[in-house]
Amino acid sequence: MSESIDRVVRELKKPVPASPGFDAGVMARVLAEGRPARRAGLWRWPALAVAAGLALVLILPRGKSVPFTLLAPQASSVAVVGDFNDWKPTPLVRNGAGAWEARVRLAPGQYNYAFVVDGSRWVVDPTAPKNAVDDFGSPNSVVTVAL
Repeated sequence: MSESIDRVVRELKKPVPASPGFDAGVMARVLAEGRPARRAGLWRWPALAVAAGLALVLILPRGKSVPFTLLAPQASSVAVVGDFNDWKPTPLVRNGAGAWEARVRLAPGQYNYAFVVDGSRWVVDPTAPKNAVDDFGSPNSVVTVAL
């Protein structure tokens, strides 16, 4: 019995010669039937979704515009400094009523800040909650930006 199985296996392993013109016949049939219709545009949806998401990230404003105001009619300059701007002054603009104003875009979170009047005098915001003193012994104001 094993001899008959071996003979069948040998026959199955023999190469089968292709008939003359086999390749040409296959190609002729493929060309006659035409190419299958492509699903045009399916690749576009993921690409458009990625592009739209990127556009929203780049176009939509990040965070909220937070107003900072200090009434200091005698001051010649006022800036706001805080952990949101690495304690580098962001200038405020004087309005007609003797107040100084600026809007700073902040991401949600809690921030310590103070005003710098005339380039040297640090002043807490009288309208905001106070935080514990900073590393230099000066009190800071606190602003919380909600989601």
